[in-house]
Amino acid sequence: MTRSAWTSWPSREALARMSRTRPRAVIAWSVRLAVMAGLLWSTYRNTDFGPWGIVIALLGVAGCAVAARAFFRATLNHRLWPSLGLLVLLLLVAFGAHGAGAGTLAAVLWCGCAVTALERLPLGAAVPPTLVALAAYALVEGDGWLTTAVTTGGLCLAGYVLRLDAEARAGAQRLLEQARAARAAEAETAALDERARIAREIHDVLAHSLSAQLVQLEAARLLIEREPPGAFRDQVLDRVVAARSRAEDGLTETRQALSALRGEMTPVEDFLRRLVAAEPAEVTVRGERRGLPVEASQTVRRVAQEALTNTRKHAPGAAVLVTLEYLPDAVALEVRDSGGCRPADELAVSGSGYGLLGMRERAELLGGTLRAGPGEEGFVVSLRVPA
Repeated sequence: MTRSAWTSWPSREALARMSRTRPRAVIAWSVRLAVMAGLLWSTYRNTDFGPWGIVIALLGVAGCAVAARAFFRATLNHRLWPSLGLLVLLLLVAFGAHGAGAGTLAAVLWCGCAVTALERLPLGAAVPPTLVALAAYALVEGDGWLTTAVTTGGLCLAGYVLRLDAEARAGAQRLLEQARAARAAEAETAALDERARIAREIHDVLAHSLSAQLVQLEAARLLIEREPPGAFRDQVLDRVVAARSRAEDGLTETRQALSALRGEMTPVEDFLRRLVAAEPAEVTVRGERRGLPVEASQTVRRVAQEALTNTRKHAPGAAVLVTLEYLPDAVALEVRDSGGCRPADELAVSGSGYGLLGMRERAELLGGTLRAGPGEEGFVVSLRVPA
C-alpha cells in the first residue's frame, strides 16, 4: 500500500453517497432505525434505570446522534481535527455508558466508531481510534481470544470493504458523468458542424446572389443618372435606389444569420445600439452582462428589428426607448415608442416580412413570452426568453 493511501481522504462523492438510489437509502435508514430501537430496548430491559436515569440515557443517545451527524459532515468536508475530536467524544461516551451499566450501548458505539473511522477517515488517522475502540470492545466482551479476534478482524474488514465499495460506486458515478458529458459534447460538435455546413451553403448561394444584385443595381443607377432629367427617369431611379437598399438590407440580414449559425455573434447591446443609430431612440442595458445562447440572442435581435420597423411604419418620428435587461435565468427586451397606437391586426405585418406574431411564436418555442399592445404613450413590445 502506498504512502498516499494512508494519508488521502476518500473522495467527496464516496463520502456523500451521491450514487445511492432511493430504495437503497430507504433500506439503509430502515436498518438504522431498527438497530437503534433494538439497542434501546435491550439497554433498558436488562438495566435497572430509574426515571431520571432513563431521561439522561435518552439525552445521551440523542447527543450521540447529533455528534455522529456532525462527524459525517466534518468528514464530508475533509476536516481532520474536528472529525477526530467528534470520534474521541463518541468513544468517551461509550466508556461512560459502560460505566453506567449500558454495556450493549457501549459495545455498539465502540464497534460503530471503529467501522466508521476506517470507512470515512484517512487510514493513517483512522487506525489509532479504531485500535482503541476495538481494544475496549475486546476487553469488555471477553468471550475468548478466538471469538474476539474473529469479531475485531471482521469489523476491520467490514470498515475497509465499505470504504472500497463507496470509492467504487463514486468512481462509477464519475465515469457515467464523464460519458454523459462526452456524448453531449459530441452532439454539440455535430450540431456546430451542421450549422457550419448550412452557413457555407447560404454564403455560396444567397450571399453571392445578393452581392451580384447590388453590383447590377449600382450599375443601373449610374446609367439612369446619365439620362436627361424627367418624370419617368426619376421614377425609375427611385425604384432602383429602393431595390438596392432592400438588397443591402437583405445582405446584412444574411451575414447576421451566417454569424449566428457559426456562433460568432456580436453582443446584443452593441447590435441594438447600431440598430437605433439613425433613429430618435435610446438604448438602456440593465443587469450583469453575459453571453447569451444563439437562439435567445437571435430572437432578441429579430424582435427589436421588427418593433423598430413597425414604429417607423406606423409612428414615424416617434421617440423610442429600448430596454435590455439581463435577469438571473432569462433576458428581457422592451421596445416602447411615444407615437400613436396601432390596431391589433397589424401585429403580424411588417415591411421585412417577419411580423410580431411570428416573433411571438418564436419566443414561445424557446419557452418565453412576447406581449405587444398599446401602452400609456404609444406602443409597447415586451419580450422575455430563458437564457
